[in-house]
Amino acid sequence: MEIKDLKPELIWKCFDEITKVPRPSCHEEQIREYLLKFAEKHDVNVKTDKIGNVVMTKPATPGHENAPTVILQAHMDMVCEKNGDVKHDFFKDPIETYIDGDWVKARGTTLGADNGIGVAAALAVMIDKDLVHGPVEALFTMNEESGLEGAQNVGKDMITGSMLINLDSEDDGEIFVGCAGGIDTIATFHYKRSFTPENFEYMRISVSGLLGGHSGGDIHLGRANANKIIARFIWECSQRWDITVCSFDGGNLRNAIPREACAVFGIHSDHHEELMRALNKYANNIRSEYEGVEPSMKLDIKGCDRPEFCMDSETSITLIRAIYSAPHGVYSMSRDLEGLVETSTNLASVKMVGDDTVVITTAQRSSVESRKMDMAGQVEAHFQLAGADIEHTDGYPGWKPNLNSTIMKISADAYEELFGVKPAIKAIHAGLECGLFLSKYPKLDMVSFGPTMTGVHSPDERLNIPTVEKFWKHLCRVLEKVAAL
Repeated sequence: MEIKDLKPELIWKCFDEITKVPRPSCHEEQIREYLLKFAEKHDVNVKTDKIGNVVMTKPATPGHENAPTVILQAHMDMVCEKNGDVKHDFFKDPIETYIDGDWVKARGTTLGADNGIGVAAALAVMIDKDLVHGPVEALFTMNEESGLEGAQNVGKDMITGSMLINLDSEDDGEIFVGCAGGIDTIATFHYKRSFTPENFEYMRISVSGLLGGHSGGDIHLGRANANKIIARFIWECSQRWDITVCSFDGGNLRNAIPREACAVFGIHSDHHEELMRALNKYANNIRSEYEGVEPSMKLDIKGCDRPEFCMDSETSITLIRAIYSAPHGVYSMSRDLEGLVETSTNLASVKMVGDDTVVITTAQRSSVESRKMDMAGQVEAHFQLAGADIEHTDGYPGWKPNLNSTIMKISADAYEELFGVKPAIKAIHAGLECGLFLSKYPKLDMVSFGPTMTGVHSPDERLNIPTVEKFWKHLCRVLEKVAAL
């Protein structure tokens, strides 16, 4: 069975089509073209703004023209992550999906259910001829994953609705009414290239098979950070022997916990046997520390040819110290909502750029604006002490819960009517575009909900099939109840 054959047919068929369209963040041209052709094919009104967002509109079912206009919102782009041994061009190749029991998965890559299933749900509403609803607008934003660019720059008069349903949540039975704000802190190291010492032995150390995951939704799970695992071992070596670092490459995306990293470093040839004993001890310690958390972790070290160049000795040790000691993980928990992470930071990626630069990207999140800036300040101060140049992105605001929300009450009632249980009303530590919408349209009444998916932002991403049907039924019932207002 293929996913297009699953039920409800309308939403799964749309999702199947979306998985075939390449849509990396900042490169949404193909998915935008798909949306415009979809609207043309189904005779749906559509418009775009200068930044590249797309809005479709659907008039109310006759007799419900005076109901509040509901905005269905999802983002076009997807996180593009793959396992190191997988050949896949995210700019050209369709996602290769398959069904595994109750789950839809992708072969060695991210699935793109974040937020492809939200896009599919909004499209299905646009073409469902049996649904009873008031006026509906579907807003598809660009570049959510790497900067919320679409939400930050929504064109004037693109949306007119008073209620917004964000379709970018990942847990069935939970309705979200708040989210964290975020900011990125980028540290840049400059180094001098040196010729590698002839009397050194060179090793390539790598870690792979980590779970990774979303740096907001999964940060509290205590998963390993590949960058820190590599840096920790090299630092331990530096405490015993002279080292030189030739390269370091770990992680990819600011909002993904790094799953893989590797580095090439050298020590004096006389210490080879001691190094291998140290590695075996370190590997055993790491596996023990993450037992039950990282079941597929692989730590490997191999000899390699002597590189021509390395970093100067001072930067080598400074960089390793900075990565090893950099803040990462949960900083504080919410005092208002039990179990909610309030503030965190993610040591996301370490990349060598050109012949003399290393760029370290980190991401801070908090539901408290001052704590967000405090965490960014601590990360800045840490890397300043190491001599790095620092810059911050503009960041984005959080979304403060409104527990008197009309659309929240309607959504909760609809879920209980359909499934006989009360949904949980929650806030999420991940960033949603809702905070930006609220800053532009302060009277918007908003909620966020979606089907269950796990492993987002990693090749382990999977979408739960039974909850997609619940998600679709819930969305339709909410629209019907709003139409009755």
